[in-house]
Amino acid sequence: MTTLDTVPTMAVRGTRAWRTLSTSRTALIGLSIVAVHVLIALLAPLLTSYDPIANDAGHALLGPSWSHWAGTDQYGRDVLARVLYGGRYALGISVTATLLTVALGTVIGCAAALRGGWFDDVLGRVLDAILSIPSVLALLVVVTALGTGPAVIVLAVAVTYVPQVVRVVRGAALAVVPADYVTAARARGESTWSILRREILPNITDVVCVEFAMRASWVVLLISSLSFLGFGADPPTPDWGLMVAENRTAITVVPMASLAPIIALATLVVGLNLAADGLSKAWGVDRIREGS
Repeated sequence: MTTLDTVPTMAVRGTRAWRTLSTSRTALIGLSIVAVHVLIALLAPLLTSYDPIANDAGHALLGPSWSHWAGTDQYGRDVLARVLYGGRYALGISVTATLLTVALGTVIGCAAALRGGWFDDVLGRVLDAILSIPSVLALLVVVTALGTGPAVIVLAVAVTYVPQVVRVVRGAALAVVPADYVTAARARGESTWSILRREILPNITDVVCVEFAMRASWVVLLISSLSFLGFGADPPTPDWGLMVAENRTAITVVPMASLAPIIALATLVVGLNLAADGLSKAWGVDRIREGS
């Protein structure tokens, strides 16, 4: 089976997967929630006229009103504006970090499955050592060593989660490597990169997509947790985790200052999890089996 022979098969498979996906209520609900968050983040400047980082001491700690629908925080900043713009920060950093993580994990996982031998064995031992470190602890170590900032956070997330993606993708690729079309590609003398790109990756796209959706939900939570602990976004950046940390002492006075970012974060994570679960069931991806 050559690469050209796989094109119709992949096209049919993709059409069938989309039809299955369209009948999955879980996936559609999850993707709809995520789409709403993306739309709100893009339209944030049109949805509010308030500057999310401008202080106004004369209007601090106000409850919900027609002027400030979600009230203001201890610095007089409009809570709703900060939540809306916080979606931009959360989605921007999380999507970038997840893309980098899944891309690196996919390439390394496929290479390990294809090469096998000592490379796979050594990589497995290294991954086991990294995975033995709790995610939050590994993230804190990287941020403490390199400082804060979006680029450092993206790098820290990649270092933390790439090993997990490698294990999942490697498990999926191992089922493809023995296929006849991979053997034929090797016999033709194609390079490792060519085989990965043309033979293996097209046949594990469903696994990679599910892994991206699931990993994104964890990345959003991890980045928000980092900001809550004071190692993520720097004030006055509109970030959900930072908002909860800044306003937790005044939760009895202006509860919406803390509840609004919590609700936004919770709905985004729920949407991503529903999307991942729906995609997994619609495409028949067993994440437990793939990761073993």
